[in-house]
Parts: sequence; structure tokens; C-alpha cells
Amino acid sequence: MHDVRAVSAPSMPRLAAASLAGTAIEFYDFFVYGTAAALVLGPLFFPTFSPLAGTLAAFATFGVGFVARPLGSVVFGHLGDRRGRRPVLVLSLLLTGASTVAAGCVPSYDTIGVAAPVLLLVLRFLQGLGLGGEWGGAVLLTAEHAPPGRRVLWSSFPQMGPAIGFVLANGVMLALSATLTDAEFTRWGWRVPFWAAGVLALAGLWLRSSLTESPRFLELDDHARVPFVEVVRHHRRLVLLTAGGLAAGYAVFYAVTTWSLAFATERLGVSRTVMLTCVMAAVIVNGSLTPLMALLGDRFGRRPMCLTGCAACALWMLPMVALLATGEPLLMFLGILGALIAFITTFAVIAAYLPELFEARVRCTGAAVGYNLGGVLGGALTPIVATTLAEHGGRVPWGVGVYLTGIALLSLGCFALLPETRPLSAPAVEPATG
Repeated sequence: MHDVRAVSAPSMPRLAAASLAGTAIEFYDFFVYGTAAALVLGPLFFPTFSPLAGTLAAFATFGVGFVARPLGSVVFGHLGDRRGRRPVLVLSLLLTGASTVAAGCVPSYDTIGVAAPVLLLVLRFLQGLGLGGEWGGAVLLTAEHAPPGRRVLWSSFPQMGPAIGFVLANGVMLALSATLTDAEFTRWGWRVPFWAAGVLALAGLWLRSSLTESPRFLELDDHARVPFVEVVRHHRRLVLLTAGGLAAGYAVFYAVTTWSLAFATERLGVSRTVMLTCVMAAVIVNGSLTPLMALLGDRFGRRPMCLTGCAACALWMLPMVALLATGEPLLMFLGILGALIAFITTFAVIAAYLPELFEARVRCTGAAVGYNLGGVLGGALTPIVATTLAEHGGRVPWGVGVYLTGIALLSLGCFALLPETRPLSAPAVEPATG
């Protein structure tokens, strides 16, 4: 047995802050690509396509990052279950940061031809691979240190990373968009946020250098030899249900943070600056509500919060697209905000819920694969499907609302089939295999 080092209460804020910072940096890398895909990548890397086809092609390369994430979960999950959660945080951050900086250096189609979109595709795949490992390591290190009665609260800190990463990515894009001419932004301005990822990655590595290994991992005597094989054999139902349950959150988040940018700027004529401001303001509110939703998860349970969030998504999607289609900044903001509040009601508790569903010997692999497979189901296709549906609809893209409502109902059914995991007493109870 490993020597178990006790972790004092004061270390939890430091641990949560380091996990949050790293997650924010990696999601910054991931989101800066999504914003660029919505605004400029189509004409630069797919110039022979029509404007619609170019946007769809850019979103397709965006989706490749999601496809890579489950593979990253398998690779880094194996490392996390065999060697510890901490090494995952360092290697995944290095991979994501390096691939993001490289993506900002890829010449356009006019310079190197078809090699440009191919290189972009490869780097997006590597970016997704790193992010697929990041989430599992960050949330497990926090969740397995946290006291059972406040596990959702402490685990929610890494879950604020996507909101902070999004605001950072779009804040830089907004500043550049507001200060540069369209020609300057298209020629070189969009690359600056990609290059900044290198500095952020170094800062994240410094923050994570002093983290201690998870006490739950150190207690394990018997490590799974091939964690992914064990997950497939004994936990596949849990993986599929968690992936299906999370699909709605991914679909809603990327509909409002990626597809809506392209829809509002290209179809409604809303300025890029106004639309980025609306989305960023809603994401800031979303991130600030995360600890509150987490406290409710500690108080009332994980499953009730997930069911509530999915039901709210199903009820709000049609009003959301109607508000978005007005082109009025305040109404668009309210539509996006309602969707993100429904989203965070579920996702604030997921960082504690998923690890509690899986036994410790395969927890890094099982939780991360379920989480990132949900990203493929809900996040990878949503910008593409929504763009296509909106193109063939009227001014109000009702088809997008129906599509998102359907995914929300699917997720609601999946969470209804999962058990509650909130500890009734201080000791954590390992779940049965599922």
C-alpha cells in the first residue's frame, strides 16, 4: 500500500484554485478555436467554399476536437488510474497548450493550399486529446481530496474553468475585434489569442507543480491492469447513461456560445462586438452561479439537480431561439442566459457525481470517458446541425429549438435511470459496478 499523506482543510482552497486555473487555461485553448471558427476560419482555410459551406467546414474541424476527447480520456485515464491523477494534469496541459500555439501559426489556404486545413484538423485533434485527459485529472484530484459533505462544492471549482476560459478567449477576441480593422483582424489579429495560450500554459504548469496526489489513489492496493477494458466490461451501462445525460448540456452550451455567434453575425447582421458581449455577459453570470448550484447539490443531491437542469433546458430552448432571432441585444442576452442557467444546474454537480458513480480503480477512465463521450453526442454535431437547420428555416430557427429540446429530453431520461450518490454520512461508499 502507498503511504497516505493527510491533507489538511486549508489545502483545499489551494488545490481547488490550481485545478480551476488549469481547467480554465485548457478550456481557453479549446474555446478560442470555436470562436475563430465562427468568425474567420471559414474564409481563410476554406475559401473555395460558399460562405455557408465554409462555416460548416470550420465547424467540422471544431467537432474533431470533440471526437478526440474520448480517446484522450482513454489514454490519460489509463495514466490516471495506473500512475495517479497528478501526472495527467501536467501532460494534458502541455499537449493542449502546444497544439493551440501551433494552430495560431498555420498559414492560410492562400499560402500553402490544402495543407492549411489539414494541419488545422490535426492540431484540433491534438487539442481535443489533451482536453479529454484534463477534465478527469482535475476533477478527480479535487473530488478525492474533498470532504464528503462538501464534495460538490469543492469539485465545482474546476467546473468554473469552462466559463473563465470562454470569457478569456472571447475577451481577447472582443478586444482585438474592437481595436483592429476587419482586414487586420482577418490577416493576423485572430492569431494572437492562439499565441497567448503558450504563456497561459506555462502559468498553469507553475500553479500545478506543488499539487499532492489524491489520497484515494494512494490508498489503492489493486490497480486495474487495463482500466478501459474493465470499464467496457463492467461499467458500460454507466458510461452510456452518463454520456447521454450530459449530451444536452454540451448541446446547449455550444449552441449559445458557438453557433449563435455565426447565426447572429451572418444571418441577422448583428455586429461581432455586440454578439460577443452578449454571450460573454451570460457566461460570466453562469460561472458565478456555479458555487450556488454546487451547494444545492450537496444539500439536495446530485441526481435531482441533473433532472432539474435537463427539464429546464427542454422548456427553454424554443423561447431561447425566439429571443435570439429578434436581433435585439438585451433579448438575445436573456435567451442565452436562461439556457446557460439551465446548463449549469446540471454541470455544477457533475464533477462530484460522475466520480462517485465509478469505483476508484477505474474512476479516472470511467468518469472521463462518460463526460467526453457526452461531448461528442451533444457538442461536436450541434454547431453543424444548428447551422443547417437555421439555413433552411425562416428568421426564427424553430428547427434548432426542436433539435435542442429533443436532446434535453433524451438526457432527462438517462439521468432518470442513474442512481443518487450523495453520501448520507461522512464515509464515502464505493458504488456497485454498473
